[in-house]
Amino acid sequence: MTATITVACLDMAGTTVSDDGSVMTAFRAALEQAGLTPGSPGYASADEVVRAAMGQSKIDVFRRVLGDDAAAAAANDAFERHYARIVSAGGIAPLPGAVRTLTALRAAGVRICLATGFSPATRTAVLDALAWHSLIDLALSPADAGRGRPWPDLPLTALIRLGGGSVRELAVAGDTPSDVESGLRAGAGLVAGVLTGSGTRDQLARAGAPHVLETIADLLPLAGLDG
Repeated sequence: MTATITVACLDMAGTTVSDDGSVMTAFRAALEQAGLTPGSPGYASADEVVRAAMGQSKIDVFRRVLGDDAAAAAANDAFERHYARIVSAGGIAPLPGAVRTLTALRAAGVRICLATGFSPATRTAVLDALAWHSLIDLALSPADAGRGRPWPDLPLTALIRLGGGSVRELAVAGDTPSDVESGLRAGAGLVAGVLTGSGTRDQLARAGAPHVLETIADLLPLAGLDG
C-alpha cells in the first residue's frame, strides 16, 4: 500500500455478492425476449459481447448488442425483472469474507461504496435482500455517476461523495476487467481484481490488475488491516 486508504469502491455481483451465473441467466432471458434465441442469427455474437462486458452498465451492453435505444430499453427492463425474481427467490448471498471485509474496513474508518452496473432499483433490491445498508456508506449505479465501467466515473464519484482526499487514498476492487480498468483510469492507489466472479486470473492480469485476489477478504492486508 502506498497511501492510507480512506475510501473503498467495491463491486457487487461476483465480488461481494454471489453471482452463480444469475446475471448471465438474466441477460440471456432478456436477449431471448428481444428475439435472440439460441441458434438464431446473431445470438452467439451477442452472448460473446455480454460475457466480455460483464461489470459494465447493463443498458449500455444492450445498446451495443441490439443497436437500437428502444430495443435496448425493453431488453434492459426484461433483464431487471428477471434478476428481481432471482433476488426475491433468495438467489443471492454474500460471498465468503464479504461481510467481514465490509465490517473491518468501516471499523478502521474506511468509507465504503458498493458500485454496480445494475440500475438503482435493482441495486437497492439486492441491498435490501442482504440487509447491507448499515454496512456501507454509499451505493452507486452508472445512472448516479454519469458513465459505467470501464470509465472512472463510479470510483471518482464515490471518492467525491464520501469526502475522500487524493485518488491515492482510493481502493477499487472487482471481478471483471472492466472493474480493473475503471480503477486504473481513476488513478486509484489500490486496484485489485477478485477471482470469485466472471474474470479469470489471466483476464484480470491482462487488464492491468496490480493485484489479483482469491476473495475480497484478501483486500484487507493490502489496505494495511489484519483481516
